[in-house]
Amino acid sequence: MVRPVTSFARSGLSDWLIQRVSAIVMTTYFLFMVYWLTAHKDFDYSAWQSLHHCIGMKIFNTITLLSVVAHAWIGMWAVLTDYLTERLLGKKALPLRLLCQVGINGLLVVYTLWGLAIVWGV
Repeated sequence: MVRPVTSFARSGLSDWLIQRVSAIVMTTYFLFMVYWLTAHKDFDYSAWQSLHHCIGMKIFNTITLLSVVAHAWIGMWAVLTDYLTERLLGKKALPLRLLCQVGINGLLVVYTLWGLAIVWGV
């Protein structure tokens, strides 16, 4: 039975939606940056700084950072559950997969906090 896409319960359908929305956010960010860099051919540090000190850009950076993290987590979870299986690795698959997931989660938390500190100047 298919649950609603927007429910808080974890499902393949909600993962699919998060992957698509995060991809759209990252693509929009990339296209905006390409546009800004081509429109400001002779930009300097002060122009770059003024762009990133704008509250709208800080919010856009934060949304993009969170999108990258969500996209990476779902992608890595899918890869780990597809390739670190008992069929391929035997009984050591589950502990290895859990260790990899904890390690990746830890890195994503560190990268998120580091990115937020950079964006918001903490």
